[in-house]
Amino acid sequence: MQAVDPKTAFSSHAVLSASADGEDFHKSVTIPDLAREVASEFSTTTYAPSVVRGLVQLFDFLMLASLGVLSTTIAGGAILAGFHLPVLFSVSGALLFLLFTLSADGYSVHDMSNLAPQIGKVIGAWTLVTVLFLLVCYLSATSIDLNRSWLGLWYFLGIALVSVARAIESYLIGHWQADGRLERRAVIVGGGQPAADIIHSFESQENNDIRICGIFDDRDDDRSPPIVAGYPKLGTVDDLVEFSRLCKIDMLIVTIPVTAEKRVLQMLHKLWVLPLNIHLSAHMNKMQFKRRTYSYVGNLPTVPVFAKPIANWGGLLKRTFDLVIAATAILVLSPVLIATAIAVKLDSPGPIIFKQKRLGFNNEEVIIFKFRSLYHEQSDQTAKKSVTKHDNRVTRVGRFIRKTSIDELPQLFNVLIGTLSLVGPRPHVPRQQTNDRLFEEVADGYMARHKVKPGITGWAQIHGWRGEIDDDEKLKQRVQHDIYYIENWSLALDFYILFATPLKILSQDGAY
Repeated sequence: MQAVDPKTAFSSHAVLSASADGEDFHKSVTIPDLAREVASEFSTTTYAPSVVRGLVQLFDFLMLASLGVLSTTIAGGAILAGFHLPVLFSVSGALLFLLFTLSADGYSVHDMSNLAPQIGKVIGAWTLVTVLFLLVCYLSATSIDLNRSWLGLWYFLGIALVSVARAIESYLIGHWQADGRLERRAVIVGGGQPAADIIHSFESQENNDIRICGIFDDRDDDRSPPIVAGYPKLGTVDDLVEFSRLCKIDMLIVTIPVTAEKRVLQMLHKLWVLPLNIHLSAHMNKMQFKRRTYSYVGNLPTVPVFAKPIANWGGLLKRTFDLVIAATAILVLSPVLIATAIAVKLDSPGPIIFKQKRLGFNNEEVIIFKFRSLYHEQSDQTAKKSVTKHDNRVTRVGRFIRKTSIDELPQLFNVLIGTLSLVGPRPHVPRQQTNDRLFEEVADGYMARHKVKPGITGWAQIHGWRGEIDDDEKLKQRVQHDIYYIENWSLALDFYILFATPLKILSQDGAY
């Protein structure tokens, strides 16, 4: 099916709907339907240009440093003032190449799809590195003959392999650009002329990578036109929350004047639970903040309100951490996993693994795995009744594996497939309740837990907030600890939580 352009979706969707109906050509189209159709256009994952650029730089460094060491192994050399320094020379040469290429703007993701200029910059930067090494040899009175073979081999290998790498990278980046994977997707909140000004500002920028996905506004069509600068108004702010869960967008740009304080605060209260960057547009508010207060989206001055947590390099590092630790843990704990599976099977009839729907990142439903700890016929998929002390639904083996959290170990496979992280807010069942009230009705900010991927363990769990939730305070404490983790995340914090978890589990009560 052909992708939907939000700039033309309004008219095309109306025609398609009317044609399908066959009776009422002028049949109106509801905005939520249009929003869902436009959302399908943006369902693919995008790649942050800063991460792509960083990975290319890392690959260049590792490849050239390795080639330097390899060249000295084959041809000898890398001698300075009588000292054999292959690693020092190799690392220094790779770093100098990065510096010279950066100075020539050779790592611009937007330009990397054009191969010929990239090859020219690679050859120029690598030639400068080689000339600089020759100059160092001359100034240190080191014979050129000692380093000629090494430098020559390193020079030609470097040009050849980096050029091949650039050809591959150019192809991939060109493909990603055509597929919309290197764009930054933005939604404008608030319509009318301010939204039109922002759209015109983006469209007039050279090398603009901002893609407007649509406009959302609570005002009716009399106060906020249904079409702004060719883009349809897709719905209200409430619709935007659902829209953001149907597609992959990066940021919200709010055009509502800060003078409308109550309206801005009400809107932000609804939107802060989303894992997105949220900016207040500064160009139309005439705000007199100091220049360093502003952030820029393209050339548009904005005031950042909320930042997407664990984004770009943070997300990549966390995912790498998850994969390495989860794979290692599965190998190390395989005897425990096998023994537990056998024990569960022998203890009571039913499946070994209990599968349950939980709420994951951005409030999406995911399936998580656990060792079955309840009698199969009494399994509770919706978690309407929390497991309590001496609960007769729990099997003999189940009581032990729940107490020690061994029942959670199959979730290591959830980590490998990407539905869970090792560390994060624990995932809850959809529409879970305590004392006949939904969790989100009990704890303010509950939905903000879904701004990051849920985890097997978390900040709340190592502080004693695990197990049964039988009063409001327990849930509120969990939420407060989860939000603290989201706002203060670091890889070091993940390490601390992960390694503190076994000690805390053995010394805590509350899990039955």
